[in-house]
Amino acid sequence: MAKLYFHYSTMNAGKSTVLLQAAHNYRERGMVPYLLTARFDKRAGEACIASRIGIREEADTFAAKDDLFARIAQRQKEGPIACVFIDEAQFLTEDQVWQLARAVDDLGVPIMCFGLRVDFRGKLFPGSATLLALADEMREVRTICHCGKKATMVVRMDASGKALRDGAQVQIGGNETYVSLCRRHWREAVGDS
Repeated sequence: MAKLYFHYSTMNAGKSTVLLQAAHNYRERGMVPYLLTARFDKRAGEACIASRIGIREEADTFAAKDDLFARIAQRQKEGPIACVFIDEAQFLTEDQVWQLARAVDDLGVPIMCFGLRVDFRGKLFPGSATLLALADEMREVRTICHCGKKATMVVRMDASGKALRDGAQVQIGGNETYVSLCRRHWREAVGDS
C-alpha cells in the first residue's frame, strides 16, 4: 500500500544522502524511482540532488506553481515508477503537499519527502507543517549539536559568525551559513535566555 512519508531534520543531517541511497536501492532491484528537487536550489547545480559526501544524481525540479499530482500522473504515463523521492520538501506549498497525498491515494505511488522541519527562527516551513499534518509516516534523520545532544534547531549566521534572529525564511546556503544545534544552544546563540 502506498504511503506519504516525511523524513525531516535540521541542516547537515544527511537527508539527501538517505534519499539517494534509497533511490539506488530501488534501481538495484530493477525498479524506477522518480526524483524531484526545488528548482531554485542550485547549490549542487541545475536539476541535481547532491550530498556533502560527494554522491549526486540528476532530478526533475518543482516550483511553487507546479501541480505535482499532474506531474506524477504524466510521468507514470511514460512508464512505471516505483517511488517518488522529493528533496528540499520544506519548499513545497500547502497545496502541493495535498497534491502529493492525492497522488499516493489515487495513483497508488509511494512518495518519500525529505526536508527541514523548522527554519532558523524556530518556525515551521509551510510545506513541512502540511507534511507533519498529512504524512502517513514520519521519520527523523538525526544529527548532533557540538555538545553531543541531538540537534533539532538551526541558526543562520551572518558574515561575522553572529546568529541572526530575523530575515527571509528562505535563504539558500550550506555550512557557511547554517549551524545545527540542540534547543539549548540555539537559544544561547540567538540570545533567548
